[in-house]
Amino acid sequence: MPVMPRDFGSRDELVAAYAEAFPAAAAIGDAVSPHRGDPAEAARRLAAVKPGPYARTRNRIGGEVTKLSMYLRHGVLELAEVRDAVLAKSPGGADKLVSELGWRDYFQRVLAHEGERVHESLRSWKTGLDEEDYAPEMPPDVLAAETGTDFVDAWVAELHDTGWLHNQQRMKLAAYVVHFRRVHWHAGAEWMHAHLVDGDLGSNHLSWQWVASTFSSKPYLFNAGGLAAVSNGVFDGTTTRGGGRKRNPFDRSTEELAAELFA
Repeated sequence: MPVMPRDFGSRDELVAAYAEAFPAAAAIGDAVSPHRGDPAEAARRLAAVKPGPYARTRNRIGGEVTKLSMYLRHGVLELAEVRDAVLAKSPGGADKLVSELGWRDYFQRVLAHEGERVHESLRSWKTGLDEEDYAPEMPPDVLAAETGTDFVDAWVAELHDTGWLHNQQRMKLAAYVVHFRRVHWHAGAEWMHAHLVDGDLGSNHLSWQWVASTFSSKPYLFNAGGLAAVSNGVFDGTTTRGGGRKRNPFDRSTEELAAELFA
């Protein structure tokens, strides 16, 4: 890896220098994330964390989330540092946030134990299907955000433009790719990891395996109601096809979807 300068006259100079130093990454896309990576911004965000509202609203897109993952991923902040800060701020109301930090620590420990095996299915599929039943590459329409499905196209575009997605967006995109499009979880995990500014191999790949069922006891699914709930009614899975025809393949119970999708 080249030794990079530390001081730039502007963010534009920084972007240009990194694009030149890492042409393969630049070739993926020219979008520049709005998220800033400096220690001062990390400290500001840590000071702004609200453990109580986080616990109540974190599962809704637009809810109170910390957006500290990129700073933890790149070593600007440490898990223990964040834990101590939120406990000091809200001694009796930080349990949920500390629990989520614990999950991040857990994924790191699994990664340390399994090593390169996180690129392989760690357990058997619980979908009634086998490894070879899943496509090894991402579908072009997903990569281009041109599936016609409302949440997929919006969230893929957001990922490409910003490098960050809410956890609910990540899980539901993963479930869509693996279960509704029958693509192998590793293809999806590699694609998402390449775009995330907080891309952490353990958290990302093990979460995709959790969705797929190769690191969990069952596959993760959602339906139109679940989409509407987490997106505050913005998305429900409506899919527009040629000629403007609309349908919603997610508008049924998860039990009905499972019966259709799995062997």
